Amino acid sequence: MIKQDISENQAKTVFLAIGSNLGDKKFNIERAKIKLLDYHIKILKSSNYYESESWPDKNNPKFLNIVVKVITNQSPLDLLKICKLIEKYLGRKKANKNAPRTCDIDIIDYDKKIISLGSKKLILPHPSLHKRNFVLLPLYEINRSWKHPIYKKNIVKLINSLTIYDLRSIKRI
Repeated sequence: MIKQDISENQAKTVFLAIGSNLGDKKFNIERAKIKLLDYHIKILKSSNYYESESWPDKNNPKFLNIVVKVITNQSPLDLLKICKLIEKYLGRKKANKNAPRTCDIDIIDYDKKIISLGSKKLILPHPSLHKRNFVLLPLYEINRSWKHPIYKKNIVKLINSLTIYDLRSIKRI
């Protein structure tokens, strides 16, 4: 008999960033949250909505973003697959990197784990999260004690390292 590690089946705490800059943005995000529930991913907390400029092309439509705290039994790779399925379900098309989209779901932090599966396009924590106002501010709203697993900096220090422009160019809705 193979002994299974108890921690393998325990629910993991995960933070997801959900954004949209095409169509009815708020509706797209709410539909993404409902689809997460369909996959037995329980939402514990959800931030307010934040509107930010599109990056890197500010001429594209503005984004609406939230961060949700969830618990799941899914592995990181299975969770990534589910996020991609939800994006596709909500009408995301194959396009150039950073092109406007109906839905974008990024795994920001998976149970404080440090994971790098470049071949599977999964790097955790998300490699750019510490530079993104539209992730840090909603994350701070739902977890003020969050600490970056690699940089070991708390979220307040990460927010304080953003530029004045980054802080002023985003607004809570």
